[in-house]
Amino acid sequence: MEYAFYFSAGVAVAATLMVITNTRAVHALLYLVTSLLAVSMCFFSLGAPFAGVLEIIVYAGAIMVLFVFVVMMLNLGEGSERQERQWLSVRGWIGPGILSGLLLAQLLYVLFSAPSSGTVTGAAVDAKAVGFALFGPYILAVELAAMMLLAAMVTAFHIGRHEAKEIA
Repeated sequence: MEYAFYFSAGVAVAATLMVITNTRAVHALLYLVTSLLAVSMCFFSLGAPFAGVLEIIVYAGAIMVLFVFVVMMLNLGEGSERQERQWLSVRGWIGPGILSGLLLAQLLYVLFSAPSSGTVTGAAVDAKAVGFALFGPYILAVELAAMMLLAAMVTAFHIGRHEAKEIA
């Protein structure tokens, strides 16, 4: 199982790099779906099948479909592709590169350091417990996230609609 984790983590990193460097929005979204599926495989290989299934259903399924519809509504053209190429200059990569390097150093330190005294119990969490937690004490956070997604979708629709009126 350890090899499956490292392989799927490598696929996730490679696909995420393709998301960042790709200038075509639909291709970047497809790479993002691949990255999310690879992350769900990481969850499966670590023995967390419920988290893996949630990753597939929520992120790779519902939210990515929403992203694809927003990209289709916005109808991005050549002007946006030129703007993305300007954003992908070397100067724009310095800050995120430094932050990513720091995160990688932290991950390597945690992976190769001596185990700490605080151990994880490894108790399995079933779907019923997650449902009680989400719709019990965290109901406000769940509702706020739903409202933010709805607001983002309505905003994207209005932005796409105004650009279509200007062209016509």
